[in-house]
Amino acid sequence: MDKILFGDNQFFAVNHASDEKATEQSIRFKDDSAIIQVLEQAINLGINTFMCTTHDRIANVCDHMRNNPQTYSGFNIYPCMPYAHKYANAVTELGILGTIKQYVPGNIVGSLAKGGFALINKDFIKFMELLIDAEMKMFKGINTRVIFIQNVIVDMILGLKMYPVLKAYDSYIRQRYHAEPGYITMNMPALLDALNSLGIENPIICSSINKIGFRMSGGTDLYEKYLNEKKFRPVAMQVLAAGALRPKEAIDYLGKFPNIESVLFGASSKSHIQETKDLIEKVLIKESNTNLKDSLTMVQ
Repeated sequence: MDKILFGDNQFFAVNHASDEKATEQSIRFKDDSAIIQVLEQAINLGINTFMCTTHDRIANVCDHMRNNPQTYSGFNIYPCMPYAHKYANAVTELGILGTIKQYVPGNIVGSLAKGGFALINKDFIKFMELLIDAEMKMFKGINTRVIFIQNVIVDMILGLKMYPVLKAYDSYIRQRYHAEPGYITMNMPALLDALNSLGIENPIICSSINKIGFRMSGGTDLYEKYLNEKKFRPVAMQVLAAGALRPKEAIDYLGKFPNIESVLFGASSKSHIQETKDLIEKVLIKESNTNLKDSLTMVQ
């Protein structure tokens, strides 16, 4: 994966530090053109991967990408699913079967039968596959090398100890979409232990990683132990701890863990994108190159 992943919170009024800022962002990005403008600024600055929810408006962004293949050549999207608010609103308005009919691709009768069977028998794995297919419909023709399952589902599965669902997700993403499965969580140590118990080795796990323990279930000491001793592919998110940390301070902390594979961040201006990208490259990519050089020296 790329070291730098560009996120989408700022586009959909998600701001953990300020409701006022969230409202400003909602107004600014009410038109898809504003989202596309910032995305293309990120591309021009050398960022090649957009990690995003499956918000309905992302479908419009994907349409724009398909219509402008030269601009987005080599650009990747890492979908994060499901977008829970979308389905909650649809169920309220349309009912469960109406929601399935609206979102599921392909043969509606067959899909309804599959969905109905899943619901009646509480077959969560079949229903999960149904939802994945529905969410992935908008990304047809787009590079989706990693597909993430959202923490709202992952952490529920962990709490209920329904670990076979994670194994089924892993298999389905690999076989159906020829992509790598990724997992978002607020409890990285518990998730890694669960995945390893299923025989899933070296998984991609996106979790909060910051020096003050913001949204890090288990605390910083346990996270640091796993980052230093366990084999997995960490993606760091919420590194600024909702604005409690300055960018340099936050990125310097990440530099303590050379096995961090990627950093996810969102920004709404070209200058902030550039500033964060430069910090990540200076601290993490330099650190990775230094470690590689040291390893080669030891081999020689």
